[in-house]
Amino acid sequence: MINFVKNKLENLFFDIWYVNKKIFSRRRIKMIYFDNAATTKNKPAEVIDAVVNAMKNFGNSSRGVHEESLSADRIVFETRKKIAKMFNVGNSRQVVFTKNATESLNIAINGLFLKNDHIITSVAEHNSVLRPINYLKEKGVEVSYIGVLENGVINFDEIPSLIKANTKAIVITHASNVTGNITDLKKYGDFCRNNNLLFVVDASQTVGAFNIDMKEMNIDVLCFTGHKSMLGPQGTGALCVREEIYIRPFMVGGSGTHSYDEFQPDKMPTRLEAGTLNSHGIAGLHASIDYILRNKMEKLTNKALELARKFYDGVTKFPEVKVYGDFETDLRAPIVSLNISDMDSSEVSNILYEEYKISTRPGAHCAPLIHKALGTVEQGMVRFSFSHSNTFEEVELAINAIKKIIDDRRE
Repeated sequence: MINFVKNKLENLFFDIWYVNKKIFSRRRIKMIYFDNAATTKNKPAEVIDAVVNAMKNFGNSSRGVHEESLSADRIVFETRKKIAKMFNVGNSRQVVFTKNATESLNIAINGLFLKNDHIITSVAEHNSVLRPINYLKEKGVEVSYIGVLENGVINFDEIPSLIKANTKAIVITHASNVTGNITDLKKYGDFCRNNNLLFVVDASQTVGAFNIDMKEMNIDVLCFTGHKSMLGPQGTGALCVREEIYIRPFMVGGSGTHSYDEFQPDKMPTRLEAGTLNSHGIAGLHASIDYILRNKMEKLTNKALELARKFYDGVTKFPEVKVYGDFETDLRAPIVSLNISDMDSSEVSNILYEEYKISTRPGAHCAPLIHKALGTVEQGMVRFSFSHSNTFEEVELAINAIKKIIDDRRE
C-alpha cells in the first residue's frame, strides 16, 4: 500500500513538473504574429499614447463648450481633414466616422439602394458586403455576382454582360482578404462613370498601404476600417462619400446640434453619424495617419510585400503546399493563403501556434463565395498576412515550421 501511494505521488510530481516545463518553455518562445489582415497587432507607440491621452483628457465631442469637449472636437475635426486629404475626398464634411468597415458598408449599401434596383458585386467579397446585400435581396433588390479566374482574380470581362436597365452600382473589394489579389480601381471606376453607375469600394485591406484617390479613380463611396493597415485602434473606421451622392441615414439619434428637430439633421456628416463618436479611437487614428505619412506609406508596404514574397518563394518549394492567388504580379496585398496536401486548415493553424507560436488565420475568412469558387469550402485555407513590423527571421521560422509539418506528416 505504501509503495502504491509512493508511486502515485511520484507520477503526480512528474506530471506537475512536465506541465510546468511545457508552460515555461512556451513562454521562452517569442510569438510570431502573421494575422495582420485581421488586425495589425504591433501599433506604433504614438498611437497608444494618443489613445491613453484622449481617455485621460477628452470629454464628449460636440456636446459642450468646455475644454474637455472642445479637445475631443478638435481631434475629430483634424482627423476628418487628414482623411479627406489622404484619399482626395474633397470636402472633409463628406468623411463619416464609423466603428469599422462593416458599419461603413452597411450604411452605404442600405442607404443607397431600393426595391427593384440592381447591384453588381463579386464572389471575392467579404460578408461585410455579402450579408447586407443578402438582406436587400429579401426586399426586392436584384444582385449579380462577378466570378473569378482560376487564380482568384475578379473577372472584369464578365461585367458588361451583367449590366441591366436597372443596374445602379458596382460594389467591389480593393483587395481580397483571402487571396491578396488587388482590384484595379481606376479601371472599374472609369467603367462605372462611363456607364452612369455608382462605384462603392471596400478598402479594408488597403487603406494606409496603397494610394487611393477618390477623384482620380471615380470612387463614389469609400469604406474602410482603421485597425488594419491604417495601424489605428479597433473601433475606428470611416465612410468617404462624393458630395453629389446622397445616402439615407442608417441610424438616427443624438447629434449634439438641432436637438429640437424631429428627424436626423440632413447635413453631412451628422446625417450618418448618430450618437457619441469614438474620439478616443479617432485620436489614435489621427496619430496612425501621422505615423504612416512620416514613415512613407510606400516604404512600409514594400517591406510587408518583400516579407510575403520571401515566404511565398520558400513554401512553394514544397510540392505538398498549394498557394492561392495571383503571384505573377507584385501589385498585391501582403497575404499568402495556402494548404498542405489534404490537411484541414484549422489543424495546420493549430500546430503552427501550439508548436511554433505562429499566429495565422484558418477557415473561411468570412468570405464564403471565394472559397466556393476556389473549391476550399471543406478544407479552408491557412492565411499568413504580413506587416512591416514583421521580420525576415520570422519568415524563415515560418517556412521551417511548414517544412517540419510536412516532414512529420511523411513519417
